Amino acid sequence: MAWFKNCWASLWALPRRWFYFGLPAGAVLAFLFGIIFWGGFNTALELTNREEFCISCHEMRDNVYQEYKGTIHDKNRTGVRATCPDCHVPHPWIYKIKRKIQASNEVFHKLMGTINTREKFEAHRLELARHEWTRMKDSNSRECRNCHSFEGMDPERQDPAAAKKHSADYIAQTGKTCIDCHKGISHHLPKME
Repeated sequence: MAWFKNCWASLWALPRRWFYFGLPAGAVLAFLFGIIFWGGFNTALELTNREEFCISCHEMRDNVYQEYKGTIHDKNRTGVRATCPDCHVPHPWIYKIKRKIQASNEVFHKLMGTINTREKFEAHRLELARHEWTRMKDSNSRECRNCHSFEGMDPERQDPAAAKKHSADYIAQTGKTCIDCHKGISHHLPKME
């Protein structure tokens, strides 16, 4: 911060005839500072969009990650994995930033120890699941569709009931989205009354 103040003071301390040289220099410095800031911001954003980051806290590693291991999203015949950010962080930039801001609440609860034991996690499981289900329903299961587009589905290879439910007509009539039928596909379902 002191460096920036010194640069700013130096810019305004230039004699008048140098003003026209100082202004472009200031613009160049501001541009370079912007590039450095943006690069750092994007680097931090991408580092927090990795499975290793998600399971770095024991609450996630010991609970939901253990449930995820061995599911169809972790191991399947194609070898394609959907990791935590694939399902829980939107790909479009504006939605990604919105989700990261919402995650600050999760950081707060991490610091408060809200789910720092298995018992506390199980007590909050239904609430946590409902938050995710609502988020996915509100986005029309956008993150699911990153991999599972209707155009990419082959109804002939699905059983008749699934093919019917994946049809555009059925979806338009019911207003359902992926999460309405596919809860608990990667994590255990909470106990619901």
